[in-house]
Amino acid sequence: MQFSKVFRKAIKGIHCKSKLSGGIFNSFCRDAPASLSSMVLKSMKISTVMKCVQGSPCSLHLNIKGTLSLDENIRGLEICSLSLDTQQSQCTNVRFTRKKSKMLNGKKVQVQFNCVEVNVAQHIYVTMKTVPNYCEVKLSQEYYVEDCRNSDVGKYIPACLAGKFDYNVDRARKLITVNVSNFPREQDYYVRLCHKWFTCEDAGAFAVIKGKESFKTVSLKYSQLLPCLCIEGWLAIPDARRIQLCPFANDTKTLWDNIVYNPSTQTLAWEPACPVLVMVNLCRFTKLNHDCEDIENSSKNSTEKVKYSRVDTHPRLCMKFTTKQGTWIKCPFAHGEFPAWKMRTAAVAEQIQVFFTSQTKAQFSVLVCNRTQMASCESLGMHHSVSVGDSVSITMPQEMYGSTICIQGWRTDVDYSVPLQICDTYCGFHNQSYGDGNPAKAMTHRMKSVQSLH
Repeated sequence: MQFSKVFRKAIKGIHCKSKLSGGIFNSFCRDAPASLSSMVLKSMKISTVMKCVQGSPCSLHLNIKGTLSLDENIRGLEICSLSLDTQQSQCTNVRFTRKKSKMLNGKKVQVQFNCVEVNVAQHIYVTMKTVPNYCEVKLSQEYYVEDCRNSDVGKYIPACLAGKFDYNVDRARKLITVNVSNFPREQDYYVRLCHKWFTCEDAGAFAVIKGKESFKTVSLKYSQLLPCLCIEGWLAIPDARRIQLCPFANDTKTLWDNIVYNPSTQTLAWEPACPVLVMVNLCRFTKLNHDCEDIENSSKNSTEKVKYSRVDTHPRLCMKFTTKQGTWIKCPFAHGEFPAWKMRTAAVAEQIQVFFTSQTKAQFSVLVCNRTQMASCESLGMHHSVSVGDSVSITMPQEMYGSTICIQGWRTDVDYSVPLQICDTYCGFHNQSYGDGNPAKAMTHRMKSVQSLH
């Protein structure tokens, strides 16, 4: 549709001689006479026209055309439009005199209605039917009214004159100052902060800029600068177009702070304050290279709440968040707010003793391995279960002399635990004699009590 051409034509004004009808008396159809063809109505075409009267805002109307074959059984036409957005309907009709119907019987005439006012971007269902309403003699069509992207609609319809924002952020006072320009000066204007999900949800009270005031600036208070925090503004008129500015898309740091642990259920949860596509992992933080290694079977892709049940509260258990912008690691137990457990070892003769301490009841597993490389530890097939307060003694074979032995320990009464390792070079422990020929009774070697993950 060449809307600009229609606009120039419409400036002359739209003349509507038909009257509004509630449609109640013509809503029920009747059987058509045998002599009346169902093809008396043909080719309904719909377009949009603009009505502009000097001194008043422009408005949009439907321009509905059709072809009717006149018949003495037809007294007029009725056109109804139903808004599929609001379910509101309006009808107009035009009547023919009996004398003209008989005089022009069988003649084809062009009918045109342009009295139905519509809104920008409205979804309309239009019907054209006869008066009386004969069954099966009807035309219907869906139609979408142009939106503000159309050059003429965007330029002349008040609902599309949404304004322009300039803003300034005072991070110390948590204030956003917004200046609005490019909107009709006689109209009031609303401004608010909102969080953009499927819709933009309120993030505080909105402010009103009075059209008569010369000062077009407002200050809005925020709680957090989030990627989905937007500035939204619109004219104080029905169905006004809203504009949004979301300038904090890169401020993702605060998204990862909303981590909550429930001690009674041992549940660790994170819920985003904004919609974000993120991969979440539990991981074990290492001192060696300040890396965080993923815990097996903990990866979750989500745009909503992520929850882990039966989680170990060890300080080195962390959450890793990965998006297209990068990776962030948060360790909710790092500050010692929750009880942690420790593993200690001691070597006596040819045995290594392993014991655990914890403020809460817990079950552990112990595994012995031979570390052949920095990131590789081969199991020696020695696996033990231990409770808090108990210890386990592990006898080391002589062939492990000179090898780097690691003791791995982790909780087994939770679903997600951080395994700890204590590693040292095993030097062997032989009987040694003193001057009196008796074997040494108290020669012990304590392994380095260094907790690491490699």
